[in-house]
Amino acid sequence: MAKAFDAEKIRDDFPIFKRRFAGRKLAYLDNAASTQKPKAVIDAVSDFYSNHYANVHRSVSTLAMEATDAFENARKKVASYVGGRPEEIIFTRNATESLNLAAYAWSDANVQAGDVVVVTEMDHHSNLVPWQQMALRKKAQLHYIPVIETGELDAEFEFPENTKVFAFPHASNVMGTVNDVTNWTKKAKIESPETVVVVDGAAGAPHFQPDLPKTGADFYAFSGHKMLGPIGSGILWAKKEILESMPPFLYGGSMIARVEKHATTWADIPARFEAGTPDVADAIGLSVAIDYLQKIGLPKIHAHELKLAQSAQDQLEAIPGVTTYGPASNSKNRVGIVSFNVEGVHAHDVGSILDSEAVAIRSGHHCAQVLMDRLNVPATARASFYLYNTEDDVDRLVAGVKKVSKIFKA
Repeated sequence: MAKAFDAEKIRDDFPIFKRRFAGRKLAYLDNAASTQKPKAVIDAVSDFYSNHYANVHRSVSTLAMEATDAFENARKKVASYVGGRPEEIIFTRNATESLNLAAYAWSDANVQAGDVVVVTEMDHHSNLVPWQQMALRKKAQLHYIPVIETGELDAEFEFPENTKVFAFPHASNVMGTVNDVTNWTKKAKIESPETVVVVDGAAGAPHFQPDLPKTGADFYAFSGHKMLGPIGSGILWAKKEILESMPPFLYGGSMIARVEKHATTWADIPARFEAGTPDVADAIGLSVAIDYLQKIGLPKIHAHELKLAQSAQDQLEAIPGVTTYGPASNSKNRVGIVSFNVEGVHAHDVGSILDSEAVAIRSGHHCAQVLMDRLNVPATARASFYLYNTEDDVDRLVAGVKKVSKIFKA
């Protein structure tokens, strides 16, 4: 018999939940911004610095070889997680850097004036601004896939024949909407065969274990800190043949094969895109975070967070004056995110009052101002759930929002 999902037991693995805030335990509902870290991850980072620290790929010393082995084993772990090959995994600081790498290193050599770049109205700034600025720089056309009333992308959108790039999110960091990577990639490549597909997986990879080669996508970026990993761990996966065709994004140590006075030969992938000293400790920590998530099971975690999100959304919608945004509460096409507003109350005030109750949420435009304009709001309050959240967290969120309504109606 399969073990029941026990979020309370999982919380014991996370040191942060031993803290008290004005005597209250923490209800951490800001997981879409960043997740807390289990002791296993913290210990792995500490062990590297305490017992195995050295720079990688530079020395034959025992420490250097231990560090290099640990770093490259982390790469293999990430590759296995996404279904790719180790040489297709580029370590970066975060998904933002990964997406900028793709936008500069690939598009500068491949996008021409008049080409079309397609993004969406639900994109995070990290997957919108790099392509927006590239389009301006290259004199390419920038097209947007609209968001419809259900919080989903408009499936009726037609890709122009001269589309060169289609960049979109695996999941919306505001509404939680999940976009089917395989279906959208197939649609883009059928309607415009030369399209290169770039997926912002920052809000998707923590909830689903993607088999990227099967999706047909060309690039996929995500951040380790949103899936229990350290805060400096980012990943760019791309098809081997694409990476091999790309020039470097950054220049310096580690990414060269040979330097002469007037010419330089680049290293093979992935080293070509990892200039300078990499964040070895955070890569190791991310590999341990992946082990932790896989041991519990991504499908179990996703089912748990959906249950909490549905409960939260249903109860919030029952409060007079509260509006939620995105898919219906019972939709399976989502991750555990609930964005909402309280009539007449700025989202920042909602967040501040909830914080006084030791309920941590996110308030603001969530780096998605184009989507805020589409929703016709300046900001939203956002509660986002993960594996260590409980029904008690939902109850405290709802009670806090009721307190907000009472204070501002007084």
